[in-house]
Amino acid sequence: MILLQKPLVSMERPCEYIPERMWRFEYFFAEEVSAGELEFLLERGWRKFGIYYFAPSCDGCSSCVPIRVPVKEFVPAKGQRRIARKAGEVEVRFGPLDYRDEVYEVYRDHSMNRFGKCSEKADFISTFYARSCPSLQSEYYLAGELVGCGFLDMSSRSLSSVYFVFKTSVAGLRLGTFSVIREIEHAASLGLDYYYLGYYIEECGRMSYKNGFRPNEKYDWEEGRWIDVRSV
Repeated sequence: MILLQKPLVSMERPCEYIPERMWRFEYFFAEEVSAGELEFLLERGWRKFGIYYFAPSCDGCSSCVPIRVPVKEFVPAKGQRRIARKAGEVEVRFGPLDYRDEVYEVYRDHSMNRFGKCSEKADFISTFYARSCPSLQSEYYLAGELVGCGFLDMSSRSLSSVYFVFKTSVAGLRLGTFSVIREIEHAASLGLDYYYLGYYIEECGRMSYKNGFRPNEKYDWEEGRWIDVRSV
């Protein structure tokens, strides 16, 4: 690992997920993070975008809970199997990071229609295509058209979902859920142990889908260990 900046703590700002709360992060910037080093960070609740690595550091709050799925034990729920069948004509391809303008256009469509804003192309490239650790890309095609794209990091034991975007014209296919199913399956095919879904916040409704992929494990910040939901 080449550490570009020692870990710092950000200023507090309003939380985007829980009203009337503040959030802040511990963070650092790094390049050439190995698969083993990335696993060390993931196992301790860290996330990343590009060369920016971060973990929550909020006073009196531990609501951002890292969540992961043991891929060899994953069994899609009934509703997830129904979504997979509905998206049966979608072709999924996995490969190295590969920026193309059509990928940015999918991102732009997704961001503008769902959130009313999007990053400029240069910022998009620096966020998702800075090769700071082993990474790959998942692509979703319908009738030959790119309709979804996922960005993933690969550690020595895991796949970690960084971000997923899709064209809102195919929102009915539920590609967000479909992508998790296919990426979990891909992780298993690579002989990996886990698929990281990022942070799960129980109080945030738009994150509830993450808890539906079971079995899963959640990280206990106080105890510094992963807890299998089947044991609690």
